[in-house]
Amino acid sequence: MSISVLFAIAEMAPLVKVGGLGDVGGGLPKALAECGLDVRVAIPYYSSIETEARKIGDAGPGALWESRVGDVPVYLVEHAPSFGRDDLYGYEDDLDRFYAFCEALAQGAELLGWQPDVLHLHDSHPGFLASLVVNNPAHPWARCGRVATIHNAGFAGEFTSGFAERHDLVDVPETRSSLGLNIQHADQVTTVSPTHAEELLAGEDIEGISDLLRAKADRFRGILNGIDTEEYDPATDAALVANFGAGNLVARVENKLALQRELGLNVDPGIPIIAMVTRLFRQKGIDFGAEALDELLASDAVQVAVLGQGDDENVAAVRALEERHPDSVAVRVAFDAPLGQRIYGGCDIFFMPSRYEPCGLGQMIAMRYGAPPVVRRTGGLTDSVDQHDQARDVGTGFLFDDETAEGALAALHDALRGFDDKVAWRNLQRRAMSRDASWGPAAQEYEAVYRDAIEMGAATAAGAQR
Repeated sequence: MSISVLFAIAEMAPLVKVGGLGDVGGGLPKALAECGLDVRVAIPYYSSIETEARKIGDAGPGALWESRVGDVPVYLVEHAPSFGRDDLYGYEDDLDRFYAFCEALAQGAELLGWQPDVLHLHDSHPGFLASLVVNNPAHPWARCGRVATIHNAGFAGEFTSGFAERHDLVDVPETRSSLGLNIQHADQVTTVSPTHAEELLAGEDIEGISDLLRAKADRFRGILNGIDTEEYDPATDAALVANFGAGNLVARVENKLALQRELGLNVDPGIPIIAMVTRLFRQKGIDFGAEALDELLASDAVQVAVLGQGDDENVAAVRALEERHPDSVAVRVAFDAPLGQRIYGGCDIFFMPSRYEPCGLGQMIAMRYGAPPVVRRTGGLTDSVDQHDQARDVGTGFLFDDETAEGALAALHDALRGFDDKVAWRNLQRRAMSRDASWGPAAQEYEAVYRDAIEMGAATAAGAQR
């Protein structure tokens, strides 16, 4: 049986992307379509989206438009008061904005001329859609299987009792959050790595979400994200000065030299470049990571490249690092995808000291580009990076446990010792580049999740009719 899936998500690369959620919105539907599923994506019609689209019709407070990304149909949900703004997130009325997205999508269901078997709702943003559908048994999507995927439980979309009353939410969970509604009404729940699933179940309750998950532990699993291996391919990436592959790593040095010139660092192929391409927030371990790099720079001949945006405190931490070591550190506070590609393709070691990381894409991209990562052992970093053992010639990177500068520094020193053995380092790079980081394995797992959700959704609907 071919499965039809409506993907409701806040971002979809290349139409709109702030972080890893956009990569998932673009990459996973493409992989599912290649597996033979009929997958269509619904996202808000942000003012920043530039694409050809045709209007389907008016829907509740908004309107629906249709476009495509490759072979994947995309429904753009227009609501100008909510999404005709400069930024995607960060407004006081974000909950009202995404409620309008869900309301318009629910009311426009029949305009699509297409019936999904599964609603796949990502994070908190489409959580109200689950509530709107479940509480209207006559809705055409009421019998659909429902899958909730948690990308970041730290952003649960908490709302007040006043918000619930204003929008007539009668099924409010104790969490009082849109992510809570999404989970509460899901037939199947996933998160973006097996280890993060274990962390959510075993750890302290996060925004009231862990208690909901423990109640559904028998239908909750972690599925490791992938990356778009066509977009992230050093053999074809147009942002690179020189393309290369696992069998042609000699050409990679040209990217390193070009990166040093671009960033104003001393041009020397023998000096290892340690890089961070990341959001500059506490979650990412920027504070103790910068402390570890500061100690390293004081004693070792290394260079550091940092690219990202974030809050004032963590931006200041990397800026201070640059001020103390102006000849060895280059910081760019920006969102610059082409520069990010050049950093992946030119750095020697990728540093990712996250306090928690549901999945993480940076370490996967870095490995594909031949930059072995140094990561903290948490979430998807645990599941995607294998500890390098030079004696046994195995592993793809370096891991550490403690949320401390000391722990990070020890792992960085391990990586630098590995870098000194050029033959072993080449083998490490090749292993990292050969790891299957595609969406293929995840797509197969999600197809199984969808079948389980369809079966449970049908059983729930049949029980409600009796």
